[in-house]
Amino acid sequence: MTLLRSLLFTAWLYLSMPVFAVGLSPALLMPHRFAMGVIRMWARTVLFGLRWIAGVKVEFRGLGNRPSGAALVASKHQGMLDIVALLAVLPDACFVMKKELMPLPFFGWFAWKTKMIAVDRAGHAKALKDMTRQARDRLSEGRQIVIFPEGTRNDPGVPGDYKPGVAAIYRDLEGPCWPVATNSGVHWPAHGFHRHPGVVVFEFLEPIPAGLKRGAMMALLESRIETASLGLLEPKGRPERIG
Repeated sequence: MTLLRSLLFTAWLYLSMPVFAVGLSPALLMPHRFAMGVIRMWARTVLFGLRWIAGVKVEFRGLGNRPSGAALVASKHQGMLDIVALLAVLPDACFVMKKELMPLPFFGWFAWKTKMIAVDRAGHAKALKDMTRQARDRLSEGRQIVIFPEGTRNDPGVPGDYKPGVAAIYRDLEGPCWPVATNSGVHWPAHGFHRHPGVVVFEFLEPIPAGLKRGAMMALLESRIETASLGLLEPKGRPERIG
């Protein structure tokens, strides 16, 4: 039964992309908020299918810590669900993403329209400089910059190798950084199409205050995200919101 439900959800996921891309493509010619509205609608459609087809519920905890204006959000990264869920719950998310994803149909079109931050990871110092410049522009527009500081997906329980890009944006922002913990990889693994029924939690943690030195900021960020994400492998408490 789990295999069948996973296959049906996979069909739901990949059919939803062209349906939204074609059916709502006029939003690409409209102001930013319309295109962002399409993306958020798509994300909520995916979460709806995930719950009712695959049996995977999504909880958002710590919503009192969720930023609403210009902010830097640093999240644990275990799979595609991390992107979908944060698109659904943040008012105007702007993701730091790989440049090679930009040409993809639907995803790339709307990423370009909504000015996601595309980074050439092979560019090293030049890529870091370009990323911080784009982030500065997006922050001036009051958006929430979402970065996965590990740079790649990791299995649940596996500590990440945290990259310095998040510290560069934190320095430029001169404001707090909002960490996010998750156990998403337990139920939506990074590889394969199996979706395992259960509860995925995304938890907004206490913000890291502005003004810390790079080393102290990175150590605190990693400690908070990794500790909380490990704790979510055995979820406790009641949900504040279910998607």
